[in-house]
Amino acid sequence: MRVLISGSTGFIGQNLIPYLQKHVTDLEVFVLVRQKKGLENEILWDELDTTTIENLTAVIHLAGLAHDTKNSLNDDAYFHVNYELTKQLYDWSVKNNATKFIYTSSVKAVADSVECVLEEEDNAAPVTAYGISKLKAEQYIQQSSTNSLTYYILRPCMVHGPGNKGNLNLLYKFVKKGLPYPLGAFDNNRSFLAIENFCYVVNELITRDIESGVYNLADDKAISTKELFSIISQVIGQKAKVWNIPKGVVATAASIGGLFKLPLNTERLDKLTENYVVSNKKIKQALHIDKLPVAVEDGITKTIFSFES
Repeated sequence: MRVLISGSTGFIGQNLIPYLQKHVTDLEVFVLVRQKKGLENEILWDELDTTTIENLTAVIHLAGLAHDTKNSLNDDAYFHVNYELTKQLYDWSVKNNATKFIYTSSVKAVADSVECVLEEEDNAAPVTAYGISKLKAEQYIQQSSTNSLTYYILRPCMVHGPGNKGNLNLLYKFVKKGLPYPLGAFDNNRSFLAIENFCYVVNELITRDIESGVYNLADDKAISTKELFSIISQVIGQKAKVWNIPKGVVATAASIGGLFKLPLNTERLDKLTENYVVSNKKIKQALHIDKLPVAVEDGITKTIFSFES
């Protein structure tokens, strides 16, 4: 089986390629890169349109411009990377007779905040350039779809795993210092996605006959930030300390943090305390499974252990 993967050097790509190599027999991986890196079977983006790969089974498009919490990027950058390059790669995949095209979108292509449970049928109303550019790429794929190329638009929520430096790492460092959790007044539920579950889904999609469509990706259960704090405390051998500081006081502190570029700003506070529950029923039904391989608690525990080492 031959696959072309963009974004191979990113966190997801560095986990996905070894996973596929372990689980797929006779796998040959080509990687799409912006600059030469000396990787095996690498193809430059600038040379893509003049490149041909025969007998190509799948194109897995992981590359993208992630949401910038510092707001240092302009809108054009998001639309060039997340839309224009996706369009180019999809058109190339059709031209080269690929069998399957997997596009890694985001739940943010639908909504920045969720009141109930996010499902694939919900009306998309992104508010950031990141989310809008992702949605525009989704729409192009759906509008340009052909019978010869099966497409999968994946909308993962917050992906985590060993070595991933993100909001989980920020919370881990906070707990590690022995500081009390000051957000006890916030009662929320949030979906996460273990990197192993992402890799499992992609493996199933490229090796089985699954219908084209849009699929949310999330662990089977959502958890609260307080539960997350407790898991981290347990892993590092500390007793969880929770303070119920009034929400208004915390919000004011986060606003000040944004002004002075402190670790806690309004956007990070929202990520830690907002409800964002994502349904994964559709992908499980498509794969005919009752649950994903890795439970949310186990995945987060594994991620936190990696920070310890």
